[in-house]
Amino acid sequence: MIGPLRGTIAAAVTPLRDGGGSLDPDAIGPLVDFLVAGGVDGILALGTTGEGIMLSPDERRTAAEWFLGVARGRLQVAVHCGAQTTAETAALCAHAAEHEADAVAVIAPPYYPFDDAGLLAHFREAATACDPVPFYVYVFSARSGYPIPTEVLVRLSEAAPNFAGLKVSEAPFDRFEPYLLGDLDVLVGPEALIVEGLGRGAVGAVSALATSLPELVSQLVAQPQASLGARVGEFRAAVQRLPMPAALKEILRLRGLPMTGDVRAPLRPLTDAEQREVAALLERIGSTA
Repeated sequence: MIGPLRGTIAAAVTPLRDGGGSLDPDAIGPLVDFLVAGGVDGILALGTTGEGIMLSPDERRTAAEWFLGVARGRLQVAVHCGAQTTAETAALCAHAAEHEADAVAVIAPPYYPFDDAGLLAHFREAATACDPVPFYVYVFSARSGYPIPTEVLVRLSEAAPNFAGLKVSEAPFDRFEPYLLGDLDVLVGPEALIVEGLGRGAVGAVSALATSLPELVSQLVAQPQASLGARVGEFRAAVQRLPMPAALKEILRLRGLPMTGDVRAPLRPLTDAEQREVAALLERIGSTA
């Protein structure tokens, strides 16, 4: 299924157990089945929603192999491989390519500020490691700590033939818009910007909300209407006021999946009061469907 990412891509949670200390292989299959039934076109494994940066390199490889094995032939699978160092990032990219990922995504390394030359070298090495698998830069300054200069992306497109596009999680729209570069596919991260982003040429969305409410986000991407977009944006804002990704896992549990609310510390699970808040939100979503 290798090809450019399109449509609704669910930013999948990573099922954990043992208080967040271990991967939960038993929940991967039901989660993928649920996402297929919900109408998404693909998944992004091990991104922000998937706690990828919180897992060890071995855990990331194992989880990627599980997602790829279960979803192959049914959904496109992009694997997020961003890590703190270039060497670790490139190694994860090579692993994803070896196991036939449909795409690889990489966020800029957090903590240190990097100049254009350093960022370009980092992304170029990561893209080379997974070539010819389509490579996507994950733009999310709230997590990396800085925006990615568009000049770096233009130069990367000249240096890496498999550089296919961007997953852009910048908001509001005036921070998102500069990344609509024309020659690169753009996938919208913030649910509240899906309608405007698609209207300006984005080719789809990578949505955290789609991991728990795939049918709602898939409908929005297929029919990008302002009223539905506002409702989806409202639900995302309500979920985001709670600890994520624990809140998304709780929605999945309430919807019948064999999912614990365990997350990797220092992320924390929901309190009893927060679980009740999620249940009330899910009831409200159902009443407005």
